[in-house]
Amino acid sequence: MTLPLMFSPEVAAARTDGRAIVALESTIITHGMPWPQNVETARRVEAEVRAAGAVPATIAIMAGQIHIGLTDAELEQLGQAKGVAKLSRADLAACLASGGVGATTVAATMICAHRAGISVFATGGIGGVHRGAELSFDISADLLELAATPVTVVAAGAKAILDLPKTLEVLETHGVPVIAFGQDDFPAFWSRSSGLKAPLRMDDPALIAAAQKMRARLGLPGGQLVANPIPPEAEIARDQIMPVIEAALQEAQAKGISAKAVTPFLLQRIFELTEGRSLQSNIALVLNNARLAAAIARAMVL
Repeated sequence: MTLPLMFSPEVAAARTDGRAIVALESTIITHGMPWPQNVETARRVEAEVRAAGAVPATIAIMAGQIHIGLTDAELEQLGQAKGVAKLSRADLAACLASGGVGATTVAATMICAHRAGISVFATGGIGGVHRGAELSFDISADLLELAATPVTVVAAGAKAILDLPKTLEVLETHGVPVIAFGQDDFPAFWSRSSGLKAPLRMDDPALIAAAQKMRARLGLPGGQLVANPIPPEAEIARDQIMPVIEAALQEAQAKGISAKAVTPFLLQRIFELTEGRSLQSNIALVLNNARLAAAIARAMVL
C-alpha cells in the first residue's frame, strides 16, 4: 500500500528536475500566529527559500493525505481552519487514517519529509527537555526523531524556555550531531548565545551537507541539528529575555499548566511581556533559517 503523499505542482516539478527542496513545518501556521499574520509569515518564509535557490515544501495533513508543499489556496485554507490537530510521531498515523486535518511539528515534519525524499528542513526552534523533567519526564519527541530520521534540521537552537543543558545531553546520548553555524556557542532561540558551547561548529553549508551524506555512507541512523544563531539586529539578549522566561514559567506553574499546554502558554506570555518583540524576533530567525537551509539543500543535490 503506497503512502498518501500529495505533492504540490511546484514540488512535483522540482522533484522531476532534481532541484533542491526545503521542508517547512505547518504548526507555525495553525498554532503559532493568528490569521492573517500566520499565512503572511508562511509566504515570507517560502519566498526566502525560493530567493535562496531552493523550492519550499510546507508539510501538512489534509483530507487524509500528506501534503508535501501547499498551493496558495491550500495555505489560506489551513491558515483559517479551526480545530487543527498538532501532530507528532505518536498521532500522525491516526490523523491520516481518520481523514483529519493536522499541522506537523518538528518530529512529524521530519518523518513526512524523509518519506518524500527531502533531506533538509527549516524550522524556528526544536523542542527539548522541559525544566523539571526529572519529575515530569516531559521531553519532546523531536529529540528522538533527530536520532532516528535522516533529515538535517536547521533551527535557532532549542526554544529558550527549555532546559538547554539537559537537551544537549539527551542529543549527545542519542548520537545526534549538534552543529553551531558560524560560531562556537549553542544559540538559544531569541538569543545568539545560550552560554553553552556547541559540540560542533561548521561555517560552510556545503560541509554540513557533506557531513549528512557521510552519515548515510557510514550507515548511521538519524539526522543533524544545525543551530543557526538569530541575526544580531533581531536578537533579544539573554539578560533581557531570561527574567521574562522565568516570570512566565512561574505563572505556568502557579496555574497548574502542564504537558502540551506548557509551550503555547509560555510563548504567549513571553509575547505579552515583551510587547510583541519576541514574535518579531521569532519571524526573523525563521527567515534566517530558511536561507541557510536552502544553501544546505542546494549543496545536497550537487
